[in-house]
Amino acid sequence: MTPQQYCQDKAAQSGSSFYYAFLFLPPQRRAAITAFYAFCREVDDVVDETQDSGVAATKLAWWRKEATSAFAGHPTHPVMLALMAHVQAFDIRLEHLNAVIDGCQMDLEQTRYLDFPGLQRYCHLVAGVVGEVASNIFGRCDPATTAYAHKLGLAMQLTNIIRDVGDDARRGRIYLPVSELQQFDVKAHEILKRQSPWGYSDRFLALMQFQAQRAHRLYDEALGLLPETDRQAQKPGLMMANIYRALLREIEAEQFQVLHQRISLTPLRKLWIAMRTNWRGR
Repeated sequence: MTPQQYCQDKAAQSGSSFYYAFLFLPPQRRAAITAFYAFCREVDDVVDETQDSGVAATKLAWWRKEATSAFAGHPTHPVMLALMAHVQAFDIRLEHLNAVIDGCQMDLEQTRYLDFPGLQRYCHLVAGVVGEVASNIFGRCDPATTAYAHKLGLAMQLTNIIRDVGDDARRGRIYLPVSELQQFDVKAHEILKRQSPWGYSDRFLALMQFQAQRAHRLYDEALGLLPETDRQAQKPGLMMANIYRALLREIEAEQFQVLHQRISLTPLRKLWIAMRTNWRGR
């Protein structure tokens, strides 16, 4: 298996909505974003699939060392071998990769966020920086597109957080800010128990509606920041935005039943949304 095939398999097996947007890119850009996505998937899997936090920390330290070695000309992992072929063409920097690793490191060290600004810092590392790199690979020309990419990354990460409340609770994590739990009188143990009598209380639904409204607002703000000159090049990002926003609306239609199940879109629906966005350009 070549490094490129390894990354392709990693992206395809993830079932991510990102994969459907990649399909519409020309070969070099598709190879670059697939390799970068595979890197993000590798380090994220360290946290999600490693039970022992000490072992996970050691693995993240290995990835940090591997990234540094790769940028010094000595990659060894298939993902880094594939990615390094594209770093110069698309301005992918070591600091971008370290930021993603820093975000995953936060997952090992922190299971709660006091307020939304604290959560935003985490989202910046695991989603905003990813959005910035993706916009470069897609073909950013206007510097203002970077602000759009960061805000869109935040909106999409908040959608992930809403979708994954139950999955995260199983791992002992709550990404909904503590101050907002208090605002809606939702107790942490109600979320962590997941199927308790309190699970889908009116208080919980009000909390989740608040989260969804903020995510929708951020999607609107992000799209308002995208310069018209870059709209054509950034269509893959718009595909991802439309897929994620459709997911958010599906979760709303299901009355935020996210504690006991993972709500998702079918692969066919994701592909249809990507195709429709490609045709319409928005």
